[in-house]
Amino acid sequence: MKLQLSLIASALLLAGTAQSATLIYAGKLITADSDKVLTQQTVVVENDKIIAVEPGYKTPAPADQVIDLKTHTLMPGLMDMHTHFSSQMGPGSYTEDFLLNEADVALRGATFAEKTLMAGFTTVRELGDTHHTSTALRKAIHAGYVKGPRIYTAGKSIATTGGHADPTNGVAYALMGDPGPKEGVINGPDDARKAVRQRYKEGADLIKITATGGVLSVAKSGSNPQFNSEELKAIVETAKDYGMTVAVHAHGKEGMDRAIEAGVDSIEHGTLMDKATMKLMKKHGTYYVPTISAGKWAAEKAAMPGFFPELVRPKALAIGPKIQQTFAEAYKEGVKIAFGTDSGVGAHGDNWREFVFMTEAGMPALQAIQSATIVSARLLKVDQELGSVTAGKIADLVAVPGDPLQDIQLMGKVSFVMKAGVVYKQ
Repeated sequence: MKLQLSLIASALLLAGTAQSATLIYAGKLITADSDKVLTQQTVVVENDKIIAVEPGYKTPAPADQVIDLKTHTLMPGLMDMHTHFSSQMGPGSYTEDFLLNEADVALRGATFAEKTLMAGFTTVRELGDTHHTSTALRKAIHAGYVKGPRIYTAGKSIATTGGHADPTNGVAYALMGDPGPKEGVINGPDDARKAVRQRYKEGADLIKITATGGVLSVAKSGSNPQFNSEELKAIVETAKDYGMTVAVHAHGKEGMDRAIEAGVDSIEHGTLMDKATMKLMKKHGTYYVPTISAGKWAAEKAAMPGFFPELVRPKALAIGPKIQQTFAEAYKEGVKIAFGTDSGVGAHGDNWREFVFMTEAGMPALQAIQSATIVSARLLKVDQELGSVTAGKIADLVAVPGDPLQDIQLMGKVSFVMKAGVVYKQ
């Protein structure tokens, strides 16, 4: 009798401690690591991991939770490889540095991060901030204080004196000073090494440099090369020593070519690249992050008198409209393309529009979605953990109603968001 009671007690104890699971019923499933679209699948999630992907709709155990997405398409959490949570461009953007304190920038950035998560983007690369806000935001999101995507941040972008991302461009001479590596401004290989090490010290995950002029900086050229080859080599070598990748803002061909030859990981924007540059990118395995959204936004706003400073306006009109065509040519040439929007130039939360622009330019919808999932995970070197709906990976999952492969506009109607097993939108 005692043995029987003991067995019953043990069974009850095991039943009470059995691991419950979340079963997600997906009408259609884009795993991203395959070109096949699966139908009527169950994705099984326990804690923060995907533990199984099974055909059909699995019968739940009593303790299991079921999320019914039978009329939806489920896919991996989306990734944006080029965001800026510390800003959102508008007519007053060029005076904000004189009006906003660090706390203002950080609190505003938290709202941008939540908008991005709710749009289905569970991972981002923050490519340039002010006041170390993206590092603080990364910590706050990880600790659960605020809602937002998983952040890989570059901290302050590295520029040359007077170059794009020199924080003192356009201000009065008396306020310019002489920023150096600590502030993200370098001149020469030794400065370059120090700037990379400073970013590492500050907690950055990767390095962002501005290898050419930029559209929105208050400076004359939007495309001239701004780093020499020795500086670029010093940055790449030092970044690799510290386990960091290097993302490169570049519009002009010469600056791009120098950066690619130096061994950087990605080219952002890439507006004026030609077929020779594309061939060079293929040779070195360099990723292209197009940011078509930012180009279109800049061109649209440049047509509005007074929106930009007069030094900026002609650059935006000349460069902005060209990015989509460059993307189309790069896609045809077989360059590796990862998804990125430059959100912060345009509105945060509108990241999905990049899918529309990519498909308009000739990329099939499935490849566009893969660029924002498994391809971006490879660029981040986290494809063993993220980027596809695969057993063993972190449970980052999003869904849209209907079939986005038939109507890419549905990417703007994300109805379900799970990050690391936690549901943020349903």
